Amino acid sequence: MNRLKSIANFFIEVYNEFSSDNALKMSASLSYYMIFSLAPMLLVIISLLGIFYGQDAIQGQVFGQIQGLVGKEAAIQIQEIIRRAELSNRSPLALTLGIGTLVIGATGVFGEMQDSINRIWSLRAKPKKGWLKLLINRLLSFSLIISMGFILLVSLLLNSLLDVFSSQLERLFNSQMVVVVYIINIAFIFTVITVLFALIFNVLPDGKLYWKDSFIGAGFTAILFMVGKFLIGLYLGQSNLSSTYGSAASLVIILLWVNYSAAILYFGAEFTKVYVKQYGRGIVPKNETVIVYEQEIEPKNLEQGQIPHVNVASLKGYYDKH
Repeated sequence: MNRLKSIANFFIEVYNEFSSDNALKMSASLSYYMIFSLAPMLLVIISLLGIFYGQDAIQGQVFGQIQGLVGKEAAIQIQEIIRRAELSNRSPLALTLGIGTLVIGATGVFGEMQDSINRIWSLRAKPKKGWLKLLINRLLSFSLIISMGFILLVSLLLNSLLDVFSSQLERLFNSQMVVVVYIINIAFIFTVITVLFALIFNVLPDGKLYWKDSFIGAGFTAILFMVGKFLIGLYLGQSNLSSTYGSAASLVIILLWVNYSAAILYFGAEFTKVYVKQYGRGIVPKNETVIVYEQEIEPKNLEQGQIPHVNVASLKGYYDKH
């Protein structure tokens, strides 16, 4: 009973933190940024993976996955946006400017994600030279895109092997072996998503986590994401958004999917924060980063002109575990 009570209290605290940080508002903000970053980000990933896997093959695989997430109409809309953003048959100057624009656009969403997780984890980077901070953030974001591309490449290769393997098993054995392969595929997808979330939690924010702590938080977030993906797909399949939004239905579907996915990501970040506070080793601020501490003080307890005093020692229990 005490165990169940402690688990319930844990998730109540996670929900309270999620609400107090206005995570749903941050999710809506990320949806806005994603509209402008999705096509450039996918174009960069497709271009990188096309070197190893073939441009046409990668496009087919990527858009097949997108169609499974957001539906056929929205996937076609994204495909058309990417087609218009392609850089082939342009002059060298236009190509250079286009590549720069693509990189900035593709990494913009990660900048918004970084600011949001910093806020959730009570971190704030000290003021630096504007261009230096922007350059560092863009490099971090681009490194994440490259990592995502590499993980996606491995995922596609292993998925292809599993498809062939399951077909062979179906011919040689009964359907029970196919179920085993299906379970292996689900476990593999879970592992890939967990690694992606662990990278986001460790690379993007201005704070360091121990990898064990980050993988626990990332694993929980991956479970939420996979369940949420199924529920969102079920909702989109049952709802008739085309009759409500008309030609804008594809855009609305993308916004809804990104909004719900971002909410899951931020809930996972809140889970990670609470877990680290209670059971982990703490969040260690990186260089040029400070901890932001909020303290509520009733006006009646302050004399006129008095500056409130923050008890920094009260932070010790949260951050001294590292």
